[in-house]
Amino acid sequence: MWILAWVEGPLIAVLLLVGLLVGSGVGSAYTRARRGWADYQTAKKGVPGARKTAWLLIRAVTTKIGVIALLLIGAVAYAAVGSDDETAGPAPSPSVTSPAATESERAGR
Repeated sequence: MWILAWVEGPLIAVLLLVGLLVGSGVGSAYTRARRGWADYQTAKKGVPGARKTAWLLIRAVTTKIGVIALLLIGAVAYAAVGSDDETAGPAPSPSVTSPAATESERAGR
């Protein structure tokens, strides 16, 4: 009988230790799950506002890109058509003589 009493003390200590380890693991997992659930609920409440803000930003950027594209298309079309100013006259033609010939003509004068 005294052997059972001697074994019973350490056995209870081991069972208590195993129970503490399992309990702390389960408790920490439960705490993480509760914190994750609270964070999820907070994010879920903020989604409609964030979605609205995102669409407003996308709309603003799309409008700016559209205006810039229209201005570029207009500039290209204007450059392709050319100027309607007839009073400008013809452009100057390039010189026929080379610079070396001009110097020799000056020396011969």
